[in-house]
Formats: sequence, structure tokens, C-alpha cells
Amino acid sequence: MGKVIAVANQKGGVGKTTTAINLAASLAVLEYKTLLVDADPQANATSGIGVDVRAVKTGLYECMVNDVPASRNILTTDTPMLDLLPSHIDLVGAEIEMIERPNRERILDQVLHDVRDHYDFIIIDCSPSLGLITINALTASDSVIIPVQCEYFALEGLGKLLNTIHIVQQRFNPNLRNEGILLTMYDARLRLSNQVVEEVKSNLGDMVFDTIIYRNTRLSEAPSFGKSVIMHDAASKGAVNYLNLAREILQKNNLTQISESDRTLQ
Repeated sequence: MGKVIAVANQKGGVGKTTTAINLAASLAVLEYKTLLVDADPQANATSGIGVDVRAVKTGLYECMVNDVPASRNILTTDTPMLDLLPSHIDLVGAEIEMIERPNRERILDQVLHDVRDHYDFIIIDCSPSLGLITINALTASDSVIIPVQCEYFALEGLGKLLNTIHIVQQRFNPNLRNEGILLTMYDARLRLSNQVVEEVKSNLGDMVFDTIIYRNTRLSEAPSFGKSVIMHDAASKGAVNYLNLAREILQKNNLTQISESDRTLQ
């Protein structure tokens, strides 16, 4: 059964969708069958992986609201081993439509149940909020990755998110664990970036991934081409960072052993 990982942070602009797309693509490139689930009404993960949102007629909304099987809405992508369960703007109304349904926090878990056996990993790109769809994503997941940008107010709102995760663990998903906090948008030239890294690591210790995602032009421009950074420029710093993150996650989950010769410098 595939491991389900939510990528969540209620703050926008922290690299959440970038992380979901590029982690999923990196796991696929490492030959792990991966499904990217776009659980954000903005549908940036859908467009960022090369699917025209205007052409998406059925996606996650139909699965959650109309009980359409996920397998009927999954699309293949240009990246081998990577599939997509897309989103479109109708998802913005899903929370209202689900509010009266029994077990409304477990709808996404039920949606993914029938396809989990077909994938090694399922990566969920959550919306930048702590609403019902994000609660669904956390309830359906085995673990959660929290991107935190290396900028001022980096830790703002993190406590609220960790509290939400704790509530989900208590009420809906006792097996949910923190996969790790991921530092993003790091610029080694800036004193502030280094101060944020020190602050986050001193406060959160082992919860923080060793891998840090650097600011990178190729990483920023890849979505405009509808590609992950590894398909856009595999030799770029951004591609190397996300491959390192994928390897770190595999190692944490005892799915592979990374030799020193295989470890790419971050």
C-alpha cells in the first residue's frame, strides 16, 4: 500500500506547491510509482505539471462531492511513473457541499483507498488554509511535510498548523506523523536566510529535514513551462535539492540505503 504524504502550510508563498510537484517528480524519476493529488482549488499543481486546467472536466471535486472513483479521473503526465489527480476551480465549493455529509473529514481517505495499492507514494498538495479539505488531506495521510520559507516571520503560523495536526491525530488519524519541516527559498548570500535556518533548527531540531531548498531560477520558471524542475533542467540546483529530499525521505522510511558516493552535495 502506497505511503500518503500531505504537503501543508496555511501560509501562501512558502513553496508548498513547488515542493509537492517536484518531490512527486523526483520520486517518480527514482522509479517509485507516484500519484500527485491536487487538493488546492487554485489548481497550481495541475497546471504546473503540464495539464491545462481549462480542459479538466472531472477531477478531485467530482471524487469528493459526487463519489466518482479516483481511478476514472487520474491522468498520466509527461514524467514516467508520475500520475495526477487534477483539480479545478469547482473545488472551492466542495467544503460547503461536504459540510452536512457524515464522516466529512474522511471523504478524501475513502477516495484514495481504492488507488493506494497502485502507487508507492501519493503526494497531496494542500490548499493554503486549514479548512475542511486540508483536514481531509491530513486525515487521509500517513505523514505531513511542512514547507517553511527562509524569510522574516518564517515561524509565523507554524504553531497553529502543528496544533491542527495534533487535533487531527487525536480525533481522526492517530497514525499521522510529521515527515519533516522543509526549509525553502534559501539564499546563502543573505544573513537573514542563515539566521532563519539556525532559528528553525534550534527550535525544532530533528523535525527539520537536512535537505534545504535553495532559491533557483530554473525552479521558479519550471511551472511556466508546465514541467517539474527535474524535467525542465535536471542539472539545476533546484532539481538536485528535490532529488536529495526524495532520497532523504526514502532513507527515513527504510526504502533505500544511500551511499556517500550517491549523496549529492546540497
